[in-house]
Amino acid sequence: MAEHHVAIPAFFYFPFGLLLLLIATMPLVAHHFWESNRNKAIITAIVSLPVFIYLVLYLPKELLHSFEEYISFIMLLASLYLISGGILIKGDLRATPRTNTIILLIGGVLANFIGTTGASMVLIRPLLSTISERKHVTHIIVFFIFIVSNVGGTLTPLGDPPLYLGYLRGVPFTWTFSLFFQWLTVLVALLVIFYLWDSKAYRKEEVADVVRDATQQRGITIDGKLNFLFLGMVVLLIFFQTPAPYREIGMALLMGLSWLFTKKELRRENKFTFYPISEVAILFAGIFVTMVPLLLLLEEQGASFGITKPWQFFWFTGILSSFLDNAPTYLTFTSLAESVTSTLGAGGFEIVPGINVRADLLAAISCGAVFMGANTYIGNGPNFMIKAIAEEQGFKVPQFFGYMAYSTAVLIPLYFIVTLIFFR
Repeated sequence: MAEHHVAIPAFFYFPFGLLLLLIATMPLVAHHFWESNRNKAIITAIVSLPVFIYLVLYLPKELLHSFEEYISFIMLLASLYLISGGILIKGDLRATPRTNTIILLIGGVLANFIGTTGASMVLIRPLLSTISERKHVTHIIVFFIFIVSNVGGTLTPLGDPPLYLGYLRGVPFTWTFSLFFQWLTVLVALLVIFYLWDSKAYRKEEVADVVRDATQQRGITIDGKLNFLFLGMVVLLIFFQTPAPYREIGMALLMGLSWLFTKKELRRENKFTFYPISEVAILFAGIFVTMVPLLLLLEEQGASFGITKPWQFFWFTGILSSFLDNAPTYLTFTSLAESVTSTLGAGGFEIVPGINVRADLLAAISCGAVFMGANTYIGNGPNFMIKAIAEEQGFKVPQFFGYMAYSTAVLIPLYFIVTLIFFR
């Protein structure tokens, strides 16, 4: 965000909270109304309009900056979503705890190479096909979001948008490899918890469902392999730091090629629709507008909060990443860490090459943004997409607060362990 000298009236901090409240409650109190993306767009526009007008009049540069970030954010998600939607992985494996755990493990590794969005889109449909004969599967979808859509993308700038923005800002591409042990600790812990949970759930399945699952197995086949090339080219656009708007133009071109060269029958069989990415684009448009005043407040007064220690950066970044988009939150706290590093000095800690930030602080910020993006549906872009895809295919998925009950019970204790091991 650019430096500004306008005292923002307190009123303009509230639309963001109102938008979050609506996202959380509308599926519960007005489910059929909220199913329509047009209705979401209308409500989001009404809530965001006062902030938008204020920013146009008094902070146009900050609004433009947020708009540019939004376009980059959505283009990356859209390109990974559309291209991966042209990859049809067919098959129906036996939905045992072992099989499901292996799928999540594959996704947790793959996310580092094609992003959490790409890995989520490639694997969610075969996973849903695999578990379609079972009844007790809600936890499987939730853990998929935890692992594949969030924690998995910790090790490279390609994995998650916050790390990508850090890379563009000067963080070396290979620096995120240093987060290996944090990634491994959380990944293994989640896989173990999932295996035990799924084992218990599997024992609750009706005998007829287990028999049907065992008898309706099909081998894995992959169609639309050309789209792996297009995904690789999206990755290269990011890896070689292609500047905007050429990066976004390149992504748009690759989406067009994927759409042109992928058989329509394949996408239909993949149950591909634009509904999930449209939902994400609508809701995050409102979020990117209404969060501007809050991010400016944090940038200007964050240093006065006394945030100087790694555990503080981990938790503050993480908590805000749960409700703000984790990418701009990452940038905000990285700026704060630069200020702390300049003020207090290195203090014997390593300085990250290419950016004046202590490595221990940047590690805490990176893990907070990536890990805690899993805390809510709005913490990271793929979360909402997985929810929408699962619901489209008839699976019962917890709503906003129900999902947070899972994340609070499973993730928060893990975060305390990570704090004690890595960020004290």
